[in-house]
Amino acid sequence: MRVNGRAYRTIWRTPDGAIAFIDQRFLPHRFLIEEVRTVEALADAIREMHIRGAIALGAAAAYGMELAAASASDADLPTALARAAELLKQTRPTAVNIAWAVDSILKAVAGAQSAEELRHRLRTAVDALVEGEVERCRRIGEHGAALLETLAQRKATAPLQILTHCNAGWLGCVDYGTALAPVYVAADRGIPLHVWVSETRPRNQGAALTAWELQQHGVPYTVVVDSACGHLLQQGMVDVALVGADRITRRGDTANKIGTYPKALLCRAHGVPFYVAAPSSSFDPTLTNGTDIPLEERSPEEVHTASGLHGDRFVTVRITPDGARAWNPSFDVTPAELITGFLTEYGLFPATAEGVEDLLATAHVYP
Repeated sequence: MRVNGRAYRTIWRTPDGAIAFIDQRFLPHRFLIEEVRTVEALADAIREMHIRGAIALGAAAAYGMELAAASASDADLPTALARAAELLKQTRPTAVNIAWAVDSILKAVAGAQSAEELRHRLRTAVDALVEGEVERCRRIGEHGAALLETLAQRKATAPLQILTHCNAGWLGCVDYGTALAPVYVAADRGIPLHVWVSETRPRNQGAALTAWELQQHGVPYTVVVDSACGHLLQQGMVDVALVGADRITRRGDTANKIGTYPKALLCRAHGVPFYVAAPSSSFDPTLTNGTDIPLEERSPEEVHTASGLHGDRFVTVRITPDGARAWNPSFDVTPAELITGFLTEYGLFPATAEGVEDLLATAHVYP
């Protein structure tokens, strides 16, 4: 994707071996690049949401394993990788992509006969994983654009009205995005569309990140408060909802940013299709039911405060009374029966146990 006309990815390796990424905490007001050189620093950045989004977190975890190896002696390599794997898996428990990436790297280096071979395998595996995620997101965009085009044809010349939640664009991936990838491809093809951007409290990833991305790409959008989405649907102002995912079980239950579940309920009540866009790496073949997904709870301070630009200063202010209690679950689970279908790199699959099994078999993913 492009920022002010220049091509960027969300995260990348620098020529001197550091891992660089866009620090999402300061968007949309400031575009800052952060570099880290240790797995501990990268784990902190993941935990504190300098970088976020399931696909981007998987890529970051892979790069974290590379950093751990870079700072370890040959003799200490296996131990260093084991420690890094445990550290990274503990950062954000809901997004399955972190564990998937770490386990993929460990599998790739297993059986290496020398430190040199291990380092070579690791670097090759990291590059393959990152580029694979980019390609998967690109293909989601292609398949999703075909779906959006079909829906748009039913409206003649009126723009297709799309509702999204949180940020499932290129900032939450390495490039392209998941839920926003079809939007970008469709827009580039001249399909008339407009995106309703749910603000996504408490961290406002929709209002800050999705709105910024769409603006950079020149896609028409409007930010709405989370509680306005029911009214939008009631008034017939939404044609389709398209969201991302952090973990999808074998029966199709889907964990995503808090606030996704009520939007799925509203879409069902008003007869609006509700699609989840995610690559095969976001499906967890080890879990069957949504009740088994570990759901992260974050600091109540994210509820108590709001951040933004005041003049030329980036500030955080308190919005609740002193002494107020707050609860901050970061994710909810949308049952499969509320989901119209899964938009993946292999096309559209039913949100059923059979549909997920077909996808896992197609992607050669097994428990």
